[in-house]
Amino acid sequence: MTAPHHYTTVTAEGMDTATAYRLICGVVVPRPVAWITTIDHDGRVNAAPFSSYNYVAHSPPMVAVNIGTRLGELKDTARNIRETGWFCVNVATEDVMETLHRCGADYPPEVSEPEALGIALLPGVATPVPRIAASPIHLECKLDQAVALGRGLNTLYIGEVLAFHLSDAVYDGRHVDSVKLRPIARLGGPWYAALGETFHRPALQRSPGEPEPSTTQSGKA
Repeated sequence: MTAPHHYTTVTAEGMDTATAYRLICGVVVPRPVAWITTIDHDGRVNAAPFSSYNYVAHSPPMVAVNIGTRLGELKDTARNIRETGWFCVNVATEDVMETLHRCGADYPPEVSEPEALGIALLPGVATPVPRIAASPIHLECKLDQAVALGRGLNTLYIGEVLAFHLSDAVYDGRHVDSVKLRPIARLGGPWYAALGETFHRPALQRSPGEPEPSTTQSGKA
Protein backbone atom coordinates (compact mmCIF):
# COMPACT_ATOMS: atom_id res chain seq x y z
CA MET A 1 0.00 0.00 0.00
CA THR A 2 1.19 3.48 -0.79
CA ALA A 3 1.33 6.23 1.78
CA PRO A 4 -1.77 8.46 2.05
CA HIS A 5 -1.86 11.35 -0.41
CA HIS A 6 -2.10 15.00 0.49
CA TYR A 7 -4.46 16.65 -2.00
CA THR A 8 -4.77 20.17 -3.36
CA THR A 9 -8.37 20.79 -4.40
CA VAL A 10 -8.82 23.10 -7.39
CA THR A 11 -12.45 24.03 -8.03
CA ALA A 12 -13.37 24.07 -11.72
CA GLU A 13 -16.26 26.52 -11.44
CA GLY A 14 -15.20 29.82 -13.00
CA MET A 15 -11.78 28.44 -13.96
CA ASP A 16 -10.07 30.29 -16.82
CA THR A 17 -9.45 28.47 -20.08
CA ALA A 18 -5.65 28.35 -19.79
CA THR A 19 -5.74 26.77 -16.34
CA ALA A 20 -8.42 24.26 -17.32
CA TYR A 21 -6.45 23.25 -20.41
CA ARG A 22 -3.23 22.82 -18.44
CA LEU A 23 -4.89 20.69 -15.77
CA ILE A 24 -6.99 18.46 -18.03
CA CYS A 25 -4.02 17.76 -20.32
CA GLY A 26 -1.83 17.06 -17.33
CA VAL A 27 -4.11 14.49 -15.72
CA VAL A 28 -5.61 12.70 -18.75
CA VAL A 29 -2.43 10.91 -19.73
CA PRO A 30 -1.14 9.25 -21.76
CA ARG A 31 -3.24 10.28 -24.76
CA PRO A 32 -2.93 8.61 -28.18
CA VAL A 33 -2.00 10.98 -30.99
CA ALA A 34 -4.06 11.17 -34.17
CA TRP A 35 -2.08 12.49 -37.13
CA ILE A 36 -5.03 13.63 -39.20
CA THR A 37 -4.99 14.31 -42.91
CA THR A 38 -7.78 16.21 -44.63
CA ILE A 39 -8.30 18.01 -47.92
CA ASP A 40 -9.94 21.31 -48.73
CA HIS A 41 -12.20 21.98 -51.71
CA ASP A 42 -9.16 22.77 -53.86
CA GLY A 43 -7.61 19.38 -53.05
CA ARG A 44 -4.89 20.86 -50.83
CA VAL A 45 -3.77 18.33 -48.20
CA ASN A 46 -3.57 19.33 -44.55
CA ALA A 47 -1.83 17.24 -41.86
CA ALA A 48 -1.98 18.01 -38.14
CA PRO A 49 -1.58 16.16 -34.83
CA PHE A 50 -4.33 15.97 -32.21
CA SER A 51 -4.10 14.24 -28.85
CA SER A 52 -7.70 14.64 -27.66
CA TYR A 53 -8.56 11.49 -29.55
CA ASN A 54 -9.86 7.96 -28.99
CA TYR A 55 -12.19 5.29 -30.28
CA VAL A 56 -15.83 5.66 -29.22
CA ALA A 57 -17.64 2.71 -30.82
CA HIS A 58 -16.84 -0.68 -32.33
CA SER A 59 -20.02 -1.58 -34.25
CA PRO A 60 -19.45 0.09 -36.62
CA PRO A 61 -15.93 1.18 -35.64
CA MET A 62 -15.90 4.89 -34.83
CA VAL A 63 -13.28 7.32 -33.58
CA ALA A 64 -13.61 10.83 -32.22
CA VAL A 65 -11.29 13.80 -32.04
CA ASN A 66 -11.86 17.01 -30.13
CA ILE A 67 -10.68 20.08 -32.03
CA GLY A 68 -10.70 23.47 -30.35
CA THR A 69 -10.89 26.82 -32.06
CA ARG A 70 -7.86 29.11 -32.39
CA LEU A 71 -8.61 32.75 -31.57
CA GLY A 72 -12.26 32.06 -32.28
CA GLU A 73 -11.60 30.59 -35.73
CA LEU A 74 -11.83 26.98 -36.93
CA LYS A 75 -8.54 25.20 -37.38
CA ASP A 76 -7.82 23.98 -40.92
CA THR A 77 -8.51 20.34 -39.99
CA ALA A 78 -11.90 21.15 -38.47
CA ARG A 79 -12.91 23.35 -41.39
CA ASN A 80 -11.92 20.68 -43.92
CA ILE A 81 -13.81 17.95 -42.05
CA ARG A 82 -16.93 20.13 -41.91
CA GLU A 83 -16.73 21.10 -45.58
CA THR A 84 -15.87 17.71 -47.10
CA GLY A 85 -17.05 15.14 -44.54
CA TRP A 86 -13.83 13.10 -44.74
CA PHE A 87 -10.65 12.61 -42.73
CA CYS A 88 -7.92 10.03 -42.23
CA VAL A 89 -6.24 9.13 -38.94
CA ASN A 90 -2.62 8.10 -39.42
CA VAL A 91 -1.31 6.33 -36.33
CA ALA A 92 1.62 8.18 -34.76
CA THR A 93 4.75 6.17 -33.94
CA GLU A 94 8.25 6.84 -32.65
CA ASP A 95 9.60 6.79 -36.21
CA VAL A 96 7.41 9.72 -37.30
CA MET A 97 7.39 11.77 -34.10
CA GLU A 98 9.68 14.58 -35.28
CA THR A 99 7.78 15.16 -38.52
CA LEU A 100 4.43 14.88 -36.76
CA HIS A 101 5.53 17.46 -34.18
CA ARG A 102 6.55 19.90 -36.90
CA CYS A 103 3.07 19.57 -38.41
CA GLY A 104 1.74 21.18 -35.24
CA ALA A 105 3.20 24.56 -36.21
CA ASP A 106 0.74 27.33 -37.14
CA TYR A 107 0.87 27.07 -40.93
CA PRO A 108 -1.47 29.38 -42.86
CA PRO A 109 -4.44 27.71 -44.61
CA GLU A 110 -2.89 28.04 -48.06
CA VAL A 111 0.17 25.99 -47.04
CA SER A 112 0.04 22.20 -47.22
CA GLU A 113 2.09 20.65 -44.41
CA PRO A 114 2.92 17.51 -46.43
CA GLU A 115 4.18 19.69 -49.28
CA ALA A 116 6.12 22.04 -47.00
CA LEU A 117 7.74 19.22 -45.03
CA GLY A 118 8.21 16.71 -47.84
CA ILE A 119 5.82 14.12 -46.38
CA ALA A 120 5.15 11.23 -48.77
CA LEU A 121 1.49 10.42 -49.29
CA LEU A 122 -0.56 7.44 -50.46
CA PRO A 123 -3.96 7.79 -52.13
CA GLY A 124 -7.09 7.17 -50.14
CA VAL A 125 -9.07 4.05 -51.03
CA ALA A 126 -12.42 4.57 -49.30
CA THR A 127 -12.20 8.38 -49.24
CA PRO A 128 -10.53 11.12 -51.32
CA VAL A 129 -8.17 11.95 -48.43
CA PRO A 130 -4.50 10.90 -48.85
CA ARG A 131 -2.74 8.78 -46.23
CA ILE A 132 0.72 9.34 -44.75
CA ALA A 133 3.07 6.71 -46.13
CA ALA A 134 5.39 6.68 -43.11
CA SER A 135 2.57 5.68 -40.75
CA PRO A 136 2.02 1.90 -40.42
CA ILE A 137 -1.75 2.22 -39.85
CA HIS A 138 -4.37 4.43 -41.47
CA LEU A 139 -8.05 4.79 -40.60
CA GLU A 140 -10.10 6.31 -43.40
CA CYS A 141 -13.13 8.01 -41.87
CA LYS A 142 -16.45 9.55 -42.84
CA LEU A 143 -17.82 12.28 -40.57
CA ASP A 144 -20.83 10.97 -38.64
CA GLN A 145 -21.53 13.97 -36.44
CA ALA A 146 -19.98 17.09 -34.98
CA VAL A 147 -20.94 17.80 -31.39
CA ALA A 148 -20.33 21.23 -29.85
CA LEU A 149 -19.05 20.93 -26.27
CA GLY A 150 -18.90 23.16 -23.22
CA ARG A 151 -18.79 26.88 -23.92
CA GLY A 152 -18.46 26.28 -27.66
CA LEU A 153 -14.66 26.40 -27.85
CA ASN A 154 -14.45 22.66 -28.54
CA THR A 155 -16.19 20.39 -31.02
CA LEU A 156 -16.07 16.59 -31.00
CA TYR A 157 -15.82 15.22 -34.53
CA ILE A 158 -17.03 11.62 -34.63
CA GLY A 159 -16.07 9.59 -37.67
CA GLU A 160 -17.06 6.13 -38.87
CA VAL A 161 -14.03 4.11 -39.95
CA LEU A 162 -14.63 2.97 -43.52
CA ALA A 163 -11.30 1.19 -44.00
CA PHE A 164 -8.28 0.13 -41.94
CA HIS A 165 -4.89 -0.03 -43.68
CA LEU A 166 -2.48 -2.14 -41.60
CA SER A 167 1.19 -2.71 -42.34
CA ASP A 168 2.39 -6.31 -42.34
CA ALA A 169 5.15 -5.12 -40.02
CA VAL A 170 2.64 -4.74 -37.17
CA TYR A 171 -0.40 -6.82 -38.21
CA ASP A 172 -0.53 -10.63 -38.44
CA GLY A 173 -3.97 -10.86 -40.03
CA ARG A 174 -5.82 -10.87 -36.70
CA HIS A 175 -4.01 -8.76 -34.11
CA VAL A 176 -1.97 -5.57 -34.12
CA ASP A 177 1.33 -5.96 -32.26
CA SER A 178 1.52 -2.86 -30.07
CA VAL A 179 5.17 -3.44 -29.21
CA LYS A 180 6.19 -3.56 -32.87
CA LEU A 181 3.93 -0.58 -33.61
CA ARG A 182 5.83 1.62 -31.12
CA PRO A 183 3.02 4.16 -30.72
CA ILE A 184 3.62 7.52 -29.10
CA ALA A 185 1.40 9.41 -26.70
CA ARG A 186 1.11 12.95 -25.40
CA LEU A 187 1.58 13.94 -21.78
CA GLY A 188 1.02 17.33 -20.18
CA GLY A 189 2.97 20.27 -21.58
CA PRO A 190 5.56 19.76 -24.34
CA TRP A 191 6.07 16.07 -23.59
CA TYR A 192 5.61 12.88 -25.57
CA ALA A 193 5.93 9.31 -24.30
CA ALA A 194 6.75 5.93 -25.82
CA LEU A 195 5.09 2.66 -24.91
CA GLY A 196 7.60 1.72 -22.22
CA GLU A 197 7.00 -1.35 -20.06
CA THR A 198 3.90 -3.40 -20.84
CA PHE A 199 1.90 -5.58 -18.44
CA HIS A 200 -0.13 -8.69 -19.22
CA ARG A 201 -3.20 -9.76 -17.30
CA PRO A 202 -5.63 -12.51 -18.39
CA ALA A 203 -8.88 -11.27 -19.91
CA LEU A 204 -11.79 -11.47 -17.45
CA GLN A 205 -14.51 -10.89 -20.05
CA ARG A 206 -14.97 -11.81 -23.69
CA SER A 207 -14.32 -9.12 -26.25
CA PRO A 208 -17.44 -7.71 -27.95
CA GLY A 209 -18.60 -10.05 -30.70
CA GLU A 210 -16.55 -13.03 -29.48
CA PRO A 211 -18.59 -16.29 -29.57
CA GLU A 212 -19.43 -18.27 -26.49
CA PRO A 213 -16.80 -20.91 -25.75
CA SER A 214 -17.82 -24.31 -27.09
CA THR A 215 -18.84 -26.88 -24.49
CA THR A 216 -19.11 -30.64 -24.67
CA GLN A 217 -21.24 -32.90 -22.57
CA SER A 218 -19.41 -36.04 -21.60
CA GLY A 219 -21.23 -39.38 -21.55
CA LYS A 220 -23.83 -38.32 -24.13
CA ALA A 221 -24.04 -39.40 -27.74
